[in-house]
Amino acid sequence: MLDSETILTFWIASTLLALAPGPDNIFVLTQSAVHGKSAGIVTTLGLLTGVLVHTCAVAFGIAVIFQTSETAFSVLKYIGSAYLFYLAWKAFRAKGQAIEADGEGRIKLRKLYVRGIIMNVTNPKVSIFFLAFLPQFAEPERGSMVLQFLELGGLFIIAGMSVFFMISFLAGSLGQWLNRSSRAQLVLNKVAGVVFVGLALKIATVHH
Repeated sequence: MLDSETILTFWIASTLLALAPGPDNIFVLTQSAVHGKSAGIVTTLGLLTGVLVHTCAVAFGIAVIFQTSETAFSVLKYIGSAYLFYLAWKAFRAKGQAIEADGEGRIKLRKLYVRGIIMNVTNPKVSIFFLAFLPQFAEPERGSMVLQFLELGGLFIIAGMSVFFMISFLAGSLGQWLNRSSRAQLVLNKVAGVVFVGLALKIATVHH
């Protein structure tokens, strides 16, 4: 079990990391602005499900593969990059309405949840980051390292959820105001496309 000092230190570090501009919070901001608050919340849940995958990978040793294998690292990052380019293509083609909207003009939340998972899981830098970050707060003297990693991952998820939900509400409110204009919605879609391209290039160009 983690002591209170470790929990507090890790919580502060996790919150600051979630606040720092990066692919995940920019992704949440974009989805919230384009599709609304609920879309941002569901995207956040998808991203944090990906964090859970990375946490388990570290806890059970799988993440080491991506740290030691250049091929595994490259395959995963190119899959993630290709998916983001696909989202950019859809955003650029979208008219003055929500991307992938159904008959009622609302995006299917299930698709956003899956999108968040893919976005996070296919970023090999996240696996390596967790592999380097979590062990700094775990000590063998406290007991099972696996349980400590899982506990730390849970704290990271809660901290990230708090920050990303805040981003979702703020960006969603702005997007709701902009969506009253089809021209503004069209601009939002193009901005989303540019963001997706930027994220895709960022992932594609990271080095092992």
